[in-house]
Amino acid sequence: MNLQHELNKASGFKNLELLAKQVVEGFIAGMHKSPFHGFSAEFAEHKIYNQGESTRHIDWKLFAKTDKLYTKRYDDETNLRCHIIIDNSSSMHYPKMDSFSIEGLNKIGFSALASASLMYILKKQRDAVGLSIYSDDYDYYAPEKGSERHHQMLLNHLSDAVISKPLNKETETYKYLHEIAEKIHRRSMIFLFTDMFQTSEDETRLFEALRHLKYNKHEVVLFHVFDKDKELVFNFDNKPKRFIDVETGEYINLYADTIKDNYKKNVSDYFEALRLKCAQYKIKYVEADINKGFNNILTTYMIERQKFV
Repeated sequence: MNLQHELNKASGFKNLELLAKQVVEGFIAGMHKSPFHGFSAEFAEHKIYNQGESTRHIDWKLFAKTDKLYTKRYDDETNLRCHIIIDNSSSMHYPKMDSFSIEGLNKIGFSALASASLMYILKKQRDAVGLSIYSDDYDYYAPEKGSERHHQMLLNHLSDAVISKPLNKETETYKYLHEIAEKIHRRSMIFLFTDMFQTSEDETRLFEALRHLKYNKHEVVLFHVFDKDKELVFNFDNKPKRFIDVETGEYINLYADTIKDNYKKNVSDYFEALRLKCAQYKIKYVEADINKGFNNILTTYMIERQKFV
């Protein structure tokens, strides 16, 4: 086997950090009338003014635009810790692709670029970020730090995850969430990117693990990553196809139209049950359609950051 040829075929992001910067700056440029339009590319952050606080740092220009009081929080204030968790099981590598761009992503590529974009913001605000990646094993863990060297190391591991192409790797998400929860001791904001496809365990154990993550008053955001057009709507042409479970290798031959309606109903019911269960356990549930871009991800971060006190 020509190893170099194989490596060349497994090309992922050419420059993940540059793409993340483009995503974030595009997001900021698109913000108009919102509580966040005081943000700049340098990310001098604003937070809502609470009665009784000093008026010294109120942003009066922002008050003139919004008629609301916000105070500035300067770049040298570091009081947020964030841990990003990424599911890297085989199903996250759907659809199969060899190169990635902002316009063309599979689930793992979307999760990696979304994570890099969040990391870009966190770095600008001098906050600490950690990373966990799991598949059928706990593949990678890095604690929360804020240095440039640490940031580059995390970017490298995100890029490696995208091109890893795991074959028939099932995952027991609940198992690794428990392990991660044991490692995070200081209160943090936790972002989990997963498609929520489980192979062996029922959702009860998964939500027990998510509750474990909320221990020590962590804030948990579940980004439910999926290809809505294919995995929810089941939008395939009505030609005979073989549908293969990428985690188990099992397959079924069928015409898409014969099961489309039932499939869509069952998957929609499952997604709704996830949403309701998250609400029950006070876990922020965010739909992350890989075809819809990153605005929903970054807006969620902005909102949750405002609430994280």
